[in-house]
This record gives sequence, C-alpha cells and structure tokens, in this order.
Amino acid sequence: MKITAITLLSLIILFFITQAFMANSTSKIETLKYNVIKSYDKFEIRKYKSANFSYIKMNANSYKESSGKGFRALAGYIFGGNESSQKIAMTSPVKMELDDSITMKFMIPSNLKPEELPKPDNKEVKFTTEPEKIVAAIRFGGWANDNKIENMKKELIQLLKENDIKHTNKFSYFGYNPPYEVINRRNEIIVELDKNFTNGI
Repeated sequence: MKITAITLLSLIILFFITQAFMANSTSKIETLKYNVIKSYDKFEIRKYKSANFSYIKMNANSYKESSGKGFRALAGYIFGGNESSQKIAMTSPVKMELDDSITMKFMIPSNLKPEELPKPDNKEVKFTTEPEKIVAAIRFGGWANDNKIENMKKELIQLLKENDIKHTNKFSYFGYNPPYEVINRRNEIIVELDKNFTNGI
C-alpha cells in the first residue's frame, strides 16, 4: 500500500513537471500580436496588426469535423510538406473562422515574407494577408468543443449588446495550446467590430 502511494505521488509530480516544461516551451512560440484598447469585466477590445497566414478551407461547419483535418494539413506544410521540405516554426494561436464552412489558419512567422514561402505539397493549403483589424474577444479555459464555442459566441454577442458595441458577423475561434497541455488552457472567441464603431479608434 505504501509503495503504491509513493508510486502515485511520483507520477503526479512527474505530470506537473512535464506540464510545466510544456507550458514553458509553448510560451516561446511567436504569437499573433495585438494591443488592448479597452478591458471589460468579461471581454476586451483589441487591435490586431496585419499578418500573413497559411490556411485551408473545409466543407465542414463544426469544430469537431474540421479541427483534425485542418490541423493535419497546415501542420504537414510547416513540418516539411512543401517543395523545399522546409521546416517552418509553429505559431499561436490556431485560428478557425466560424462561417457556413470553417477556414483554419496558421500565422506565418514574422521573419518570413510571403514570397519566401515554399509551395505546399497539399494543393488545398493556400496563403493570405489579413489587414489590421479591431475585434472584441472573450476567453475560456479547458478543451474546446462545438457546444462551448457556440455558448461563448452567444455570451460575447450579449455582452456587446449590453455595452452598445456594434459588431460584424465575422467570428473566429482562437486556440493557443497543443493537445497535450492540460493546465491553463487558453481559448478565445473573437468578432470583428463594425467599421462605424472603429472609425474613431
């Protein structure tokens, strides 16, 4: 019994050490930069700079159906699935545009120019440049799923309505952590704000 308790305690300690190491590794990944314009109790208004992305558009319209396929395609590209077999650094967050069909995007590291990117082996992987934008963002923890995403989207809509903040219908999900991280997971729903609201910012 004593040996079992010691073994269990050792496994727990090993688990937390591993999670701390993973969190430290994730913190070194380049993230999409933004400035916080205004913070509210449950959400904030942000300004994102222009950035380059690789992306894949899928026929599925749910997180469950599209997350695996999208991630494999884009990860395959940056892990060497291209004409030069070039490895490209992972960035954060993984972006999923929530529309009738889902588009998943990986930000291209800022030290790479679009013209320097090798051609993908997968013809479904394409590239785009997103302009500067102002958004509202709400955060939640744990693992994302379709129910959580929909509930947080509804909550954000209600909060914006209560604060008389006009928004578009361009919603996205941001996921910041790899699947093996189980502590302090960060997920967000963002929505682009109406141009009439952002003109004065």
